[in-house]
Amino acid sequence: MESNILLESGTGELEILEFVIGDRHFAINIIKVKEVVEVDGGKITKLPETNPAIAGLILCRNEIITLVDLKYVVNKGAKVESCSKVIICEFNKVRVAFNIDAIIGVHRVKWEEILKPDDVSENSLVIAHVLLGQKILLMLDFEKIVTDISPSTGISQERIGNIEYKDRSNIKIAMADDSTLIRKLIKDTLTKAGFTKLELFDDGKQLLDYLEAISKEKGDRVTDEVQLVITDIEMPQMDGHALTRKIKENPLLRKLPVIIFSSLITSELKHKGESVGANAQISKPEVGELVRIIDELVSK
Repeated sequence: MESNILLESGTGELEILEFVIGDRHFAINIIKVKEVVEVDGGKITKLPETNPAIAGLILCRNEIITLVDLKYVVNKGAKVESCSKVIICEFNKVRVAFNIDAIIGVHRVKWEEILKPDDVSENSLVIAHVLLGQKILLMLDFEKIVTDISPSTGISQERIGNIEYKDRSNIKIAMADDSTLIRKLIKDTLTKAGFTKLELFDDGKQLLDYLEAISKEKGDRVTDEVQLVITDIEMPQMDGHALTRKIKENPLLRKLPVIIFSSLITSELKHKGESVGANAQISKPEVGELVRIIDELVSK
């Protein structure tokens, strides 16, 4: 899906697509959206003995794509048979479609206008609230929706089980990710790999405040307290691209290696991380690759 607004990486802004299911308004980062298509309900191929959240398969431009019944997901099991519009997305190196009722439009917002919900439990599907004038849009955790249906598409305990342990207790890592579930899984992964000194934050601003406080205290000896940063891209208050840019523009912090670890890493979007100075970019399912890259960067 093409947008008329070209955003420079690391500016703290993003574009969201506003859509409707029933009487509720939702938002998705436009960077995840490939296109929006009309789908005749009669052209959905039903699958036998599958997760009830899967509506079936659709054919789009000669590609077979799994259609997730988003109406079923957000209505807590109340299936809706009709299907008019479908959002086709790509993240975690997987293409997947979601049915919706209507598209409202594309909006440009600042990450600081995206607020964390009060409910930060692992099971919440709403990861943020978008303030749009007097309206509040609900930003859903699409990665969690898909991972709950098909665990192999995301970070899983099975992937963690393949991590090789060695003593890495001398390496101090700071990490930001707004997902409680992902923070726990990454912490479990790094702990299994032998890392013990981990500082975890749920948005980029918290992590930047932490690093700036260290730089004020330690000056050019920041690496006494932290040797590497891991950040997600999508986060309320400050996204990972803006965080990376601020780190690399700070003369006391720029020596810190930054790994962007996100479901949004694709060949088409890697240039965004490169433009802000990221040392490495890894797609979230590749958790074993994360450990390897950390070893490589801290040994330089």
